[in-house]
Amino acid sequence: MARDTSRPPQSFFTEAARGFAPQPWQPSADVYRTQDGWLVKLDLAGVRPEDLHLAVQGRRLIVQGTRRDASVHECRCSYQLEIAYSQFERSVELPYNLEQAHITSEYRDGMLMIRIHAATRG
Repeated sequence: MARDTSRPPQSFFTEAARGFAPQPWQPSADVYRTQDGWLVKLDLAGVRPEDLHLAVQGRRLIVQGTRRDASVHECRCSYQLEIAYSQFERSVELPYNLEQAHITSEYRDGMLMIRIHAATRG
């Protein structure tokens, strides 16, 4: 049986296309147990505070946003790209329901610090 070698298999192009599809990146996160709750730190260098969104779903803390490349408009072509500029999402699951927790955040020097204090029962 002769094979048609004039065109590569379709799966080759499918796999190649997947490699170029933009993937949301996941910023690095550290989670600490503190005396009065939790501290979640995310490395978000270059992300503007107005581009951040925090949400809670049950035991999961979700941070979403976008890191934009401000200098891309002045460049004609790229030589080397290693920094992810796109939408991102990072979720952290903690061992209790966060729906009633007191959550505060602070963004400083490219680090987002989220403090979580369990809701006090009255």
